[in-house]
Amino acid sequence: MWSASAAPRYPFLFLGARLVKTPKSVRTLEDFGRVRLSYSFFMRDFLYSDIAAIEGLRNLPSDPDLAIAAGQRLCEELLEPLQASFGRLAIRSAYRSAEVNQFGNDHFSSTGSNERNRGRHIWDQRSENGGMGAMTTVVVPWLVDRVATGTSWTSMAWWIHDHLPYSELQFFPKLAAFNIGWHEQPLRRIWSFTAPKGLLTKPGMPNHDGSHAHEYQGFPELAKPVRRRT
Repeated sequence: MWSASAAPRYPFLFLGARLVKTPKSVRTLEDFGRVRLSYSFFMRDFLYSDIAAIEGLRNLPSDPDLAIAAGQRLCEELLEPLQASFGRLAIRSAYRSAEVNQFGNDHFSSTGSNERNRGRHIWDQRSENGGMGAMTTVVVPWLVDRVATGTSWTSMAWWIHDHLPYSELQFFPKLAAFNIGWHEQPLRRIWSFTAPKGLLTKPGMPNHDGSHAHEYQGFPELAKPVRRRT
């Protein structure tokens, strides 16, 4: 969790060693959105929700400290190296409040249950096992162009599997989008809703360990991301 030593990074949000409550005004929301999670990403990048925008719901964390801590790990350990290697990422569905996530599950079947999404899209709640985690859906334009000419999503899945400390990956049909999640207790599980559908790998499967470089020939090497100064 955050401590007094972290306070100078976000002086507009801290009262002593504690973060202020969930934003309830335009000014405090603006300040919250300015929280820098990594070199390239800020909290505001992850707060937009189509469901919240249309249905008039508040997509804000009830535990800002936990949301920031989880989001920082997601950005620094997964999104920054992914962007450094493949170019700009487009953020799709990212943080969801419990209210927004439950509404999506109840009315659109477009989100998993709150129980399933704690420590995933619901950054400000820990998962059932008590672990901290965060997930976002991204589109990688570099991949979109190559999928259009025959590259399989599995190539990106194996590249991430070999190079990054992800917890879960889930691939979707539109724009080669995929969920990428970080968790304190990573599952190392890859699933797809686009052909070839189903489970690609998880611990214990024969294909899980070792190098899969033959699956992503022509992909870039892992690039070292820029780290922000502390």
